[in-house]
Amino acid sequence: MIKKGTWVEIEEVVLEVKDRASNIPIETKVTPLKCWIRGNCMEDCVLGEYVEVKTNIGRIAKGIVVEVEPGYYHTFGKYVSEISNIGIQAKEMIK
Repeated sequence: MIKKGTWVEIEEVVLEVKDRASNIPIETKVTPLKCWIRGNCMEDCVLGEYVEVKTNIGRIAKGIVVEVEPGYYHTFGKYVSEISNIGIQAKEMIK
């Protein structure tokens, strides 16, 4: 059971397959357009249930709960040696 007020991530279908534009690639046409929104659930719920959430800016969104207390797992990628000296080179060019 997920308690009311818990931080969750929901999945919302923005456009169904039938509503997608006709001039997009076939791989894209065959899947619905989705978005993922994070907010506090407005009622008790369970994972996989349709629920309303209130985002940090006060927006109310509806969707299926896909994660409880989601974190942030992003990086700027792996080290790339080819760009490691860009800052040094730029300073030399400015001199």
